[in-house]
Amino acid sequence: MAPATELLVDLESIQEFMREALEQISDTEMHAIEHEARDKSARFRSVLGTPGAALSLDRDGLRRVLRSVFPVRRRADTLLNSVGPAELAARIDDLLHGPAALDIRWPHFVEGLENGLDLASELLHFTFPERWWLWTGWMWDPTIDTGALRLVTMDSAELRGANGVESYYKVGRAIAFVQETGAAAGLPQFLNHGPFGIDVFLACVYGIYLYTVVRIRMTREFNRFVPELPQLARRLLGIHGLEV
Repeated sequence: MAPATELLVDLESIQEFMREALEQISDTEMHAIEHEARDKSARFRSVLGTPGAALSLDRDGLRRVLRSVFPVRRRADTLLNSVGPAELAARIDDLLHGPAALDIRWPHFVEGLENGLDLASELLHFTFPERWWLWTGWMWDPTIDTGALRLVTMDSAELRGANGVESYYKVGRAIAFVQETGAAAGLPQFLNHGPFGIDVFLACVYGIYLYTVVRIRMTREFNRFVPELPQLARRLLGIHGLEV
């Protein structure tokens, strides 16, 4: 992933969110979540990592994959019914292994799919984590310009591209720069944690933001039903109750 030196990252916000996160989740627990994300990636590679592997999955196999992606977890059956298992398997195989450039494979995959952007990025990232990055609505929602990534970048950091693929690359550069900035500042959680350390940090950032919003808008009784930060981060990353 190319460095994103043209993007402005808010180091003070990164440090503040890390301090707040460590008040709710231990460093050991953060490492445990990262290892669970690695396990999810290993499982994705085992079922999707070779050309044609997705084509061998039946409906139940595809459903387990979808149920391991947070934004589509509850819509797995609806998605399978709307597209059909064979068509979905073919799209997944082409997205991950097709010979065309990503700017062709990506729009072909997401066409007509609810939460197609989230699903595409999860499939790419968890199957090939060293090459592709995560972009989901909780990280950055382009329709309302909010999310974890926006909370740790300056307003002048442009994340929106001319299309979905261009936005994906801009998000990737922003993530890389956040990770590089945290590491340069000596934050231990950003050092030597590969492609999943930044995922865990951004999930914690969004969790802290969500708690703030919930506390303002909801009653204390309702707050009892919001998961604690470790479990919320696991849900956002699709590793809570992993089925694949």
